[in-house]
Amino acid sequence: MQQDRALRVLEFTKIRERLASHALTDMGREKCLALFPYTTLYDVEHALNETEEASVLLAYLGGQPLIEFMDVREQLTLAQKGASLNPRALLDISECLRAARSARTSLVKERDNTPILTGIASRLTALESIENEINNAILSEDEIADRASTELYQVRRQIRSANERVREKLNQMIRSSSMSKYLQDTIITMRGDRYCIPVKSECRGNVPGLVHDQSATGATLFIEPIAVVELGNDLKQFRTKELQEIARILQALSFLIMPHVDSILLNIQLMAHLDFAFAKGLLAKDLRTCLPKINDRGFIKIVRGRHPLIDPATVVPSDLWLGEEFTTLIITGPNTGGKTVTLKTVGLFTLMAQAGLHVPADIGTELAVFHHVYADIGDEQSIEQSLSTFSSHMTNIVHIVENVQDNDLVLFDELGAGTDPTEGAALAQSILTSLLKRKIRTMATTHYSELKAFALGTPGIENASVEFDVESLRPTFRLSIGIPGKSNAFEISRKLGLPDYLIDDSKALLSKDDIRFEDVIANAEYHRQIAERERQMAEDTRKETIKLRDEAEKLRKEIEQSKLKSMQKAKEEAKRVLENAKREADAIISDLKAMKKQAQTPEHEVQKLKKRMESGIDALSEGLSSSSASNFTPPKKVRIGESVEIVHLKTKGTVLTLPDNKGELQVQAGIIKMKTHISQLRIVADEKQKQSRVLSKMSSGKPSVSMEVDVRGMNLEEALASVDNYLADATLAGLNEVSIIHGKGTGILRTGIQRHLRTHMNVQKYRDGMYGEGEHGVTMVTLK
Repeated sequence: MQQDRALRVLEFTKIRERLASHALTDMGREKCLALFPYTTLYDVEHALNETEEASVLLAYLGGQPLIEFMDVREQLTLAQKGASLNPRALLDISECLRAARSARTSLVKERDNTPILTGIASRLTALESIENEINNAILSEDEIADRASTELYQVRRQIRSANERVREKLNQMIRSSSMSKYLQDTIITMRGDRYCIPVKSECRGNVPGLVHDQSATGATLFIEPIAVVELGNDLKQFRTKELQEIARILQALSFLIMPHVDSILLNIQLMAHLDFAFAKGLLAKDLRTCLPKINDRGFIKIVRGRHPLIDPATVVPSDLWLGEEFTTLIITGPNTGGKTVTLKTVGLFTLMAQAGLHVPADIGTELAVFHHVYADIGDEQSIEQSLSTFSSHMTNIVHIVENVQDNDLVLFDELGAGTDPTEGAALAQSILTSLLKRKIRTMATTHYSELKAFALGTPGIENASVEFDVESLRPTFRLSIGIPGKSNAFEISRKLGLPDYLIDDSKALLSKDDIRFEDVIANAEYHRQIAERERQMAEDTRKETIKLRDEAEKLRKEIEQSKLKSMQKAKEEAKRVLENAKREADAIISDLKAMKKQAQTPEHEVQKLKKRMESGIDALSEGLSSSSASNFTPPKKVRIGESVEIVHLKTKGTVLTLPDNKGELQVQAGIIKMKTHISQLRIVADEKQKQSRVLSKMSSGKPSVSMEVDVRGMNLEEALASVDNYLADATLAGLNEVSIIHGKGTGILRTGIQRHLRTHMNVQKYRDGMYGEGEHGVTMVTLK
């Protein structure tokens, strides 16, 4: 009884109603409304973890995974007894089976983070065959499918045939000129389940048949002509057979369900619990809650707790702790300042957590499992029992003191109020001392200065206060632990217009100790508020620093991404420049070969071709320079003959000239002489340089080039590139016939290379190697 009272005054009943609003089914709502706090640590943790799993699944699946279904327990009981169920009941059972199958499909997955709900869903029995039998036979609660049975199909075909014969016969009659003159209207109508025609009442004798009805005025008689009575009787017999067959089908479907009634009842029980669990998850999402830590040590720590029944836009979060350094907390402050709300928040959070519900607070919140929660809150004066406010509260307090156990939580609102202040304060102090000796977790609100002083001088009891803004005459609802609340009666009265002389006279009536005590409290509160503002400023600064750090990190990533894109673009540009240079080089080589064939080539033509080569190389160097991004330190000066690396080409060379006033110089890289900028060079350690012939001296000597190139072990693309480079060198060296060694293998290299040689500009002809030359493992090439 006392626990029920605590659930009511702490408004846990309203939380249950809000929880029930998230349930899909009546059975789920019943479980929500019957929710009661658990009293063991294992049960509480299990219930909270179940709620956490529901929240995880709701987030992962994007919504409620269950399908709404009806409570069919009564229908199943009838089926178990052998009763024939009506179509509506069978369809509801089918929908229940579909909901169970869908829940099992959605929830039974390979998940490690939802063992509780997955375990419940895995116990669901899928009876898809029965579900399909019902759905195939029953189209709606008013219609059975023709294909529900062969007999029903045949009977309905006979009914349609009989209907057509009757209507055809009646149509002949009403279209007949001899008959139409007796009719009120040339239509066919139904009276009951019989076909009739409207006959004028005065012509009754001219139309033989059975009268089934007449109009309100009596002017029209609805007669079934004697010619179709027999057909009508046949039709009625067919309809009777149809009803009998439908009854048989419904009975068969009911018998089909009978062996599985227990499994379906278990499905309903499991799905009701799943509905209840997901209602808890939806409530957690609605209230923006967290999963609290749970202990059995009586320790409470609430981080930015918000009362769940106060508008989220106006509720002020509170931090509160109890149970380690002190077991009793006395809260003081002005009326409407939030003292009672703080009491209710602690009590309601405890009840919610013990019932398996998450609480609207921040991460770090920790709550305890209590055997009972006692609450004396609100004015429960009873006129019928002739009890005053004080008597009503004291009756409740007496019950609490007589029944409270060490592992209980006790909440007092305005302890000792409603009677003489001196006696009330003494009673309150005595009650709190009694509970303190037993280390029972206790919270009490009060206006008594005696209790403030009592808390300051008693170990195990701590003061707390709710702030009040004297300037605006409004409470701030902020809770401060460690400082008692100051009485603001004089300041409030002055703000409201009470003359100063009355306030001064009132102060004169106070003892010096009272004034000194209030001044100490005021001074402590003043410095606390300053410290709180500074703490808030520091917190704001910290958040701003974190924000700036995150923005800087984001900018760094954007710059890094932009750099990668620029490098990619530079590589693509370099590739394009190299391809252009290759085409230009091929053209120059072709011209050189043509000049070679002419014995007397004018010197100015050779110089022109040389200049063209140098211009192409310069363009290549500039193009690569503009498209390359490097992170190296170029030399400030170089010496002629010094070894350098041309960074953007990733090749080594030798300095031929000193940099000009633009920083440009000539470098020998292999057989190519090129212009480059000193910023594109990196000094490398001296190595023994191989003497290379410059392009301008190519006509005076032949560089040493092997008579063969070996491309074995390469893929086709690499082999073609190597063959192209080799044929260019061999052409410049004046070789006539060379060998390409590709091996036999699968024949891919041989086929690809010979296909490439067909259109090669430097190749006159080619053939497979002969015996002694390597046969099919070698291709012999004759150059132009």
